[in-house]
Parts: sequence; C-alpha cells; structure tokens
Amino acid sequence: MPLVRIDVNAGRSPEELGSLSRRIHDAILAEYGIPERDYFHIVTEHAPGQIFAQDAGLGFERSSDVVMIQIFTQGGRSQEAKQSLFAAIATQLAEVGIAGEDVFLGYVENSASDWSFGFGRAQYVTGELAVPRK
Repeated sequence: MPLVRIDVNAGRSPEELGSLSRRIHDAILAEYGIPERDYFHIVTEHAPGQIFAQDAGLGFERSSDVVMIQIFTQGGRSQEAKQSLFAAIATQLAEVGIAGEDVFLGYVENSASDWSFGFGRAQYVTGELAVPRK
C-alpha cells in the first residue's frame, strides 16, 4: 500500500494532474501487483520558485514540468523491483509528455505497523487487513 506524494509546478489542468497520478498508480499496479483500490495519492501544485530540482551533478537541466514523486511503502522489495518500478514510472510519464530528466523520485520504506487507514487503528497489526506480500 504505497502512499504517493506528487509535487508539480502550478499550471497543469485537473485532467493532466489526474493523468499524472493515474500513470504513476498504473506503474505501481503493474510492477508490484497491489490491489487497484490501494490508491493513495496526494497531488500538490506549487507557485513558481517553490520547487528546486537540480541535477545532483549528473549534467542535465530540468524544465518547469518537473514531477517530484515520493513513494512511502513497506520495506522488503528487492533493488531490482525498485529499479523496475522507477523505469515503469518514467515510461508511463513519458507517454504523457514528461521528459525523463523531469522525473524525480524518492522512495521511503517502513513497516506494516507504521500505517493506520482510519479509526486510529493500525489495521495490519490488528488483523483487519492482511499484510501485503512483497
């Protein structure tokens, strides 16, 4: 059950924002085999000058179309699975015109006990939800 935060510069239409979110979710579905309804995304638009995303010394320039993605998910997936997910997200976003250099992704792992889906309970701990398989 990933929680995905998507940060972009203001100016995209609601349809474009929805498409970005959907494309990222589709990549996660395909690569990790999670249930369709494990769809938890927060899309935030920022005014000019609020996103700073340089190249970390890799020698390329990003445009104002940069998409900053943070994925919070349970640990345990292999490096190969993560790399495959990163590539799938870049491919999905390329299909809607987002250049590879404009896709920035941070991946944060945690455990089943770090999630509450409501009512102040940790449903994976209480057994209300089965812990997803890796």
